Amino acid sequence: MRGFGGVKVRALMYHDVIEEGLWDSSGFSGARAGAYKLERQEFERHLAAIRTAVSVERIGLVTQGLEDSRKTPVLLTFDDGGASAYEPVADLLESHGWRGHFFVTTGWIGTPGFLDGVRIRELHARGHVIGSHSCSHPAKMAGCPRSQLNREWGDSIHALEDILGEAVTVASVPGGHYSRRVAESAAEVGIQVLFNSEPTATVRWAGPCLVLGRYVVRRGMAPETSAGFASGSMVVCVRQAASWKLKKATKAVVGSTAYSKVRDRLLP
Repeated sequence: MRGFGGVKVRALMYHDVIEEGLWDSSGFSGARAGAYKLERQEFERHLAAIRTAVSVERIGLVTQGLEDSRKTPVLLTFDDGGASAYEPVADLLESHGWRGHFFVTTGWIGTPGFLDGVRIRELHARGHVIGSHSCSHPAKMAGCPRSQLNREWGDSIHALEDILGEAVTVASVPGGHYSRRVAESAAEVGIQVLFNSEPTATVRWAGPCLVLGRYVVRRGMAPETSAGFASGSMVVCVRQAASWKLKKATKAVVGSTAYSKVRDRLLP
């Protein structure tokens, strides 16, 4: 998969899409998870704005010709493996002729609010990319010992491969807690492409593993903001990158635990 020199990739990170007010109906429950969930009508407006901002053919998959430097591909990704990936997300994407990347927390497969094996297989058969989002969704992936990292990636990949009957080579880091150790562990079990939560279009390598950043979409974010991420609006992209760097610096000063406690108190 080498040959990505100078190529940019704009990936957007969504989570669950729920019917009006049913915040715990799909994916993880609670205010912290809910801050990243969109209501269906809100999500539909996001897709419409993205379609207006970029040409339809630029919405692609990580498995499709990213080496083509003549255009910047736009990837739509969805974390956690909530039940809404199947309905309504996949249906809405397909109505635009698009496919998405669905990253599944395999320890939650088949539990209330999450995808089961049948729907994971169907999403794959419909042309969507299925990847790992770890096995248990650790709160701080980068802080896990190497043995746990190996289990998180290894067990989740094996579970998905048992469901799909083929190799799974794509994954995303839960909670945004990325480090090179996380990528090295992922590469050991055959993950070739790893998404994290750094808002950047720059493609990087961690050994044999391609690392792609993503622009994070939160509840209440204007559709024009998602469109700006997709189109590469300097104002929109730089604003989120600056916010991300400030949070990273704050965590380094006060510690991740203290930062998380303050953030959770501020959530609605």
